[in-house]
Amino acid sequence: MTQTGAPFDVTQFPIVDAHHHFWDLKNNYLPWLCDEPPIPFRYGDYSAIRKNYMPADYRHDTGKYRVVKSVYMEAEWDRRDPAAETRWVEKINAEAGLPSACISHAEPDRADIADVLAAHAKSALIRGIRHKPKAAPSPRDAIRGAPGSMDDPRWRAGYALLERFGLSYDLQTPWWHLDAAAALAADFPHTQIIINHTGLPSDRSDEGLRGWRQALETLSRQPNVAIKISGIGRPNLPWTVEANGPIIRDTISIFGIDRCMFASNFPVDGLTGSFETIYDGFFASISDRSIDDHRKLFFDNAVRIYRL
Repeated sequence: MTQTGAPFDVTQFPIVDAHHHFWDLKNNYLPWLCDEPPIPFRYGDYSAIRKNYMPADYRHDTGKYRVVKSVYMEAEWDRRDPAAETRWVEKINAEAGLPSACISHAEPDRADIADVLAAHAKSALIRGIRHKPKAAPSPRDAIRGAPGSMDDPRWRAGYALLERFGLSYDLQTPWWHLDAAAALAADFPHTQIIINHTGLPSDRSDEGLRGWRQALETLSRQPNVAIKISGIGRPNLPWTVEANGPIIRDTISIFGIDRCMFASNFPVDGLTGSFETIYDGFFASISDRSIDDHRKLFFDNAVRIYRL
């Protein structure tokens, strides 16, 4: 047994990191990392990551773990030219062998969405897009049908183009908008949706977790939706199995073993714990599961869903 509780050597276990970032702030413009003042951020002070983060930094951070493939996630690049991020990621892949695939940014309701998607689709690395639809600050403020939301007809008209280009959709939104995501999945059944950061269970009160679980249960009824277990750190608190293990196990219980995958969200989640701390925690949280289940959660599901 290892210190993670896994019944095998975790350092030899193949891992696909299904969500991470790179950035070169000396040569590229990422407003949230380059501009002053810093934006309000869910982990609080993020000054520690406002510096270059490249493949060598990532490899250092992965430590003892054997990451064999990875998925680059768009990093809030300059919105005036979203395809430039895809071209930059292609160069990084050619130089470093990572990432294995790219999720780029596109706003479904922008006027030139077809051109943006066509530009992304030229890349052999591209698998899909991410966009954060308009969201309310709390469950009590959530309404359906707001402009820029998943209900907006203009937004949906752009979203409908994803199927034409063979692209998936990574969705980052608070759990109180997952009812709209369920409707979106039902109306566009041939487009794969991947929920980012475990549906953002930031409110750990009994009421908050009850709402989060109910939202996941509603969404999980749609077969074309998967979920990434990541982004579950808490501001100004260390990443611990005690805090996050129940979140992990509830997510797997709700979505099932075939539609969940682990991801680092590095370097962002490095604000809450080291890569090894987080992956030790992932392994410890599912230590009672079979090696086949481990392989699905850490490797197979990401390979299938992201076509690696």
